[in-house]
Amino acid sequence: MNERRMRTMYVVGIALNAVALIYAAMDGSPLFAVTFGIVMIYLGVRYWMVSNT
Repeated sequence: MNERRMRTMYVVGIALNAVALIYAAMDGSPLFAVTFGIVMIYLGVRYWMVSNT
């Protein structure tokens, strides 16, 4: 998989997790919201690692 496609997949993953985080927070599920936040941070770090190579 080339770098451009990987960056796109990370951005899509971050966006989907952001939507899930918002819905979890609105639903009153803080544990799920924190989990989605951690996953977003992980994907952001991976995106940064791929984009800096």
